[in-house]
Amino acid sequence: MNIDTELDARGLNCPLPILKAKKALTKMSSGQLLKVIATDPGSMRDFQAFAKQTGNELIEQQTVGEEFIHVLRRR
Repeated sequence: MNIDTELDARGLNCPLPILKAKKALTKMSSGQLLKVIATDPGSMRDFQAFAKQTGNELIEQQTVGEEFIHVLRRR
């Protein structure tokens, strides 16, 4: 998987990881991939809801230790 942009949202709580992801996505082209690394456990459900609301595709979510990784495809 070729990630186009990676966003470090570690240490940020809701809604900051979503807001930063939204800002990053606006600078990206359609089809590009954004990887977000967060430490907020609520980010798992937040990114699911964000993808549904915005039409961006949530490609992958995984938990690695205490980090939550989200990969979104820009619509």
